[in-house]
Amino acid sequence: MGKTNQFVAVVLAADRTGNDPITQHTGATCKAIAPVAGRPMIIRVLDALEASDLVKSIILCGPPKHILPDCPELEQRITEGRVSWLPNLDSPSKSAMKGFEQVDTDTPVFLTTADHALLTPQIVQHFLNESLKSNGDATVGLVNIDSIIAAFPGAKRTVTKFRDGGYCGCNLFTFNHHGREIVSIWRQAEAMRKRPWRLIAQILGPWTVLKYLLGQLTLEQAFNAVSVKTHIHAQAILLPFPEAGVDVDKVDDLLLAESILGNNEN
Repeated sequence: MGKTNQFVAVVLAADRTGNDPITQHTGATCKAIAPVAGRPMIIRVLDALEASDLVKSIILCGPPKHILPDCPELEQRITEGRVSWLPNLDSPSKSAMKGFEQVDTDTPVFLTTADHALLTPQIVQHFLNESLKSNGDATVGLVNIDSIIAAFPGAKRTVTKFRDGGYCGCNLFTFNHHGREIVSIWRQAEAMRKRPWRLIAQILGPWTVLKYLLGQLTLEQAFNAVSVKTHIHAQAILLPFPEAGVDVDKVDDLLLAESILGNNEN
């Protein structure tokens, strides 16, 4: 994955919209600082990152500077130098790229999001260790939907279905220097978000898309197709932690996360 066995973590922590359901429900001025089981979710993420000996430093992209005083614990960590803060830009991909620019080319990057309220040191360690073992330029954390349903019956997650199973994203990614170029594709995805099939066909090619639509495409074949088209070797890292597939985008997610944390922390 890289020339060092430690990562710089880049955390995206800005709201995507002005009417986020979590901020509306909790009254928080930004989703990243909304409380989940009594603690701002960004603090939960930072705690998990700081507990890992595979994370050597943390860069936070957002929330906007005027919001920082609304979360004194976060503001204190920035003041103490435990976290480096950058102003967020007008899209997640641009913010990620700005964060990447602060990292030496020899150092791999670990990208995650502030709404990963169930992130734990164990998830971080497992994902980063497996990423280091891989020979990929980029890795993507995934969880099988069956394990999520088994652990949290009734949970509603976005699922991508392949011939060998359905998978949910975990908002966990790593990149070596070459792998960072995949952000340019991410920017295309943001620009073409109202025409997703055009982007998918452009990246995967029509034959791969047809196989997917017919239910014949495996997860490995999909990643191989991305690697061939982009010249960036991407690999999936399957995680044995169902909670890794639960982020906090909707009020139902928040209630689920608080239920899980309540069981784990009592």
